[in-house]
Order: sequence, then C-alpha cells, then structure tokens
Amino acid sequence: MSIPSPDRPLRIGTRGSPLALAQAHETRDRLRRAHALPEDAFEIVVIRVTGDVVQDRALSEIGGKGLFTKEIEEALMDGTIDIAVHSMKDMPTVLPDGLEIACLLPREDVRDAFISPAHAGIADLPQGATVGTSSLRRRAQLLNRRPDLKVVEFRGNVQTRMRKLSEGVAEATFLACAGLRRLGHEIRAVIEPEDMLPAVSQGAIGIEARSADADTLAVLAPIHHLPTATQLAAERRFLFGLDGSCRTPIGGLAVLEGDALWLRGEIVRPDGSERVATERRGPASDAEALGADAADELRARGGRDFFDA
Repeated sequence: MSIPSPDRPLRIGTRGSPLALAQAHETRDRLRRAHALPEDAFEIVVIRVTGDVVQDRALSEIGGKGLFTKEIEEALMDGTIDIAVHSMKDMPTVLPDGLEIACLLPREDVRDAFISPAHAGIADLPQGATVGTSSLRRRAQLLNRRPDLKVVEFRGNVQTRMRKLSEGVAEATFLACAGLRRLGHEIRAVIEPEDMLPAVSQGAIGIEARSADADTLAVLAPIHHLPTATQLAAERRFLFGLDGSCRTPIGGLAVLEGDALWLRGEIVRPDGSERVATERRGPASDAEALGADAADELRARGGRDFFDA
C-alpha cells in the first residue's frame, strides 16, 4: 500500500461550501489519525459544481442529484483528484462505471431541524405562514401535515438560508441537523423522524474513489464505518427501487438494533395530498433485501402516477 506523503499528497475533491469543506476536513483528519500522517500529506481540491453555481431555480428543474456530483466525478475519473467527499443524500443510486463509494464515515444526527426566528415548531406556525425549502421531500411532508402553509423556493448554503430568514423571505425553514452540527451551529428545535422522515442517507458522508485504485482503497479502509454502511445499504436500495431523485418526495431511515435492522420508508405526493408509508424489520445482513421489498410495496400501493404534480 502506498501511503500519502507531503511529496505525493492524497488529493481530496470537494465542493466549496463551508459545509462541504468541513466534511472534507473531517475526512482528512480521520485519515491523518488512522495513518499518523502530517496535514500536508493531503491536499483539499475545491471543484465548482452546477448545483452550487445555479441558485435561481429548483433542483428538480435543472437535473436533480447529479448537479452536486458530476464535475467532481469527472475530476476523479480523469485523475485530477484521488478521492471525492460527498454528502450521501446528494448521491445518485447509480454511479459512473469505474467509481465506487469506498468508505462511509460514522453517521451524524439524521434529523431535520426547524429554523425560525419567531416560532418554536411547525405546530406554532400561524395559518397561511410562508415556509422556505428547496427540498421536495420537506415541502410535500410539510403540506401533508399543514396544507394551509405557503411554501417558497429557498436554495443556498446554510449561511444563505439563514440570511433569507432574517430578511423575511420566509418565517421558517428546515436544515439537516448533521450540517448544522458539523458547522458548530446551535440547534433549538429538532423534528423527530416520526414527524418528518429524513432524506435517504441524510447525515452520512461518503468517500468516492476509483475502483481500480487499490492503493487509495487500502488507505481508506481503516476509517470505513460498517454500521453506517449497513444502514445506507437498506436506504439506498429502497431509493433505487423507487427510482428516487430530487424530483421525488421520498423519506427513508434505517436504524440498527443490535443485529437487527428497522427500516421506515414513505412516499408523499408533491402537493402533500397523500402519504404512503411502510416499514420492515429483519436481520441486518438482509439490509438490501429489506430495502428492495419496502420499495416494491410502496411502488405497488402508490401506482405509476403517484409523483405527478
């Protein structure tokens, strides 16, 4: 195994947002500790992606999940970088040939946070209040619970969304607890999965590498977190079975209970008018099969046109 060194640093590709950089630094620091390496044995390479450049339209209008990964994966395939650090909830379920998610870090808090300068939670929002979110899942889940609310498009990084709230663009928004924790922000109100099932893979950081790069795969192996990998095997197989993307309101969460796994999944019509949910329990070793079975059920119960606006 060839270990990174200051002369031949491991190049870590990432988006340039504060959260993406925090995730890249966490990856670097875990690798440093695992191999007792100096900081200059790693190089952070920032890559601009379409999803960060185009901020004036909803993700569902301009291409979905691949908007946050395409340019980074191109750099990985052409050898500009050695590994790519991603928020797993942004990752398509099918990767380009020759690339793989080689490593998953321990998962952070999976829940959504409710953010508002004036209100304590969803139930406290006044009739007809305006809520901002760029997530079709959150929009659909919110309207299913509170059809009286007005939902507006609310894109941008954590700092941008907080600024929009202070400017009165909306009275409240949602952010992933994981991102807020990684950036050191205080979280005043969390939404339990029973009230808003999180996005598939929320809170998980994945490290993508070239499948043929045996040296890099060996360097990553010591920091791979198997429990997170088991959870995501169920959730991502569930998403794959539903052909899920940023255009489809889907929630999914797998929880390990010893050697068993509990998977909850749901689909919601984009306008919030209908929600169909299911769950599975079984051996953790059957994670993918549980995800596939849950997806088959919801696809059959929802019908072909379930996600049509």
